[in-house]
Amino acid sequence: MRGPLSDLKIVEMAGLGPAPFACMLLADLGADIVTIERPGAENPRYRVLGRGRRKLSLDLKSQSGIDAVLALVAEADCLVEGFRPGVMERLGLGPDQLIALNPKLVYGRMTGWGQEGPMAPMAGHDINYLSLTGALHAIGPAERPVPPLNLVADFGGGAMYLVMGLLAATRHAAKTGEGQVVDCAMVDGASSLMGMAWDMRNAGQWDDVREANMLDGGAPYYHVYETSDGGFMAVGAIEPQFFRLLIQLTGLPDSYLPIQDDRTQWPRLKADLAKAFGSRTRIEWTAVFDGTDACVTPVLPMGEVAAYPHMAARATISPAFNVPQPAPAPRFSVTPGAIRNAESVSVEAAIAAWAAKK
Repeated sequence: MRGPLSDLKIVEMAGLGPAPFACMLLADLGADIVTIERPGAENPRYRVLGRGRRKLSLDLKSQSGIDAVLALVAEADCLVEGFRPGVMERLGLGPDQLIALNPKLVYGRMTGWGQEGPMAPMAGHDINYLSLTGALHAIGPAERPVPPLNLVADFGGGAMYLVMGLLAATRHAAKTGEGQVVDCAMVDGASSLMGMAWDMRNAGQWDDVREANMLDGGAPYYHVYETSDGGFMAVGAIEPQFFRLLIQLTGLPDSYLPIQDDRTQWPRLKADLAKAFGSRTRIEWTAVFDGTDACVTPVLPMGEVAAYPHMAARATISPAFNVPQPAPAPRFSVTPGAIRNAESVSVEAAIAAWAAKK
């Protein structure tokens, strides 16, 4: 095992979306994770999200399956589950039962709506959780909101906050011997991610209208423009010195410089920038802005990411196990993380591996 979390032992109840992604991040940093799967449930589509685990197939409708989970939990630092509230309790694997068995256990619960509240038992997906936070309303063109894949609620507001919660709680447990429940709700995490937007709104710098604000595509200097070949360039020239470079390199007149933040002039400037970017190909504009501080970059489809010079230099996309996939992040100078393949194990082998860490 490698990575700064190589002494962390986690039981993961197999699921979809943010909980597996959180465990992927932890596994990349060395955490030793045993994933409990239903018999025959392995899905090859989730090879990337499922990397770095010891996989164990158990029938949780049988007493032997439950006993195996209890044996693992007795030796674990954390348990991660992403079921609806009450499912684990009905299995006899709720936090009261498991923390009584292992008082230092950190019990991570990943849901969309949280463990409490009138919507807690309801189904939902990223788009639903995001819709109640103000974030979905703010994203997209003026005509309608656009779902930002499932990056904001599932993975940003869900998985990232679950990782933070687990690590914070395990630190507390290491100092005190006291385990606890980490209730990670995507509506809470996605709302937290909106902190700066709330700051701007409270200061009168944010309108609840799409494409009317600095960061939502409303500003001509923070926008995406189409090129002559159907590609796109991302423009983020917020600071005046960067905006100056944008104007110069696109060939627009310097008369635009003093009115950068004059919202009455935004439609005219945006139209002129769109015309300029539409005059050359994406490759041509990439060459124009390469090496400058104008904050203008090409919009790459996934198939081009690995070969782009900067991404290739950092090996951000790894070909590990013949499957293109993101490299571990963040990077550590002394205890680097690593991509490890998943492997099937028995209960006895998993417990023996954990025992060897003591």
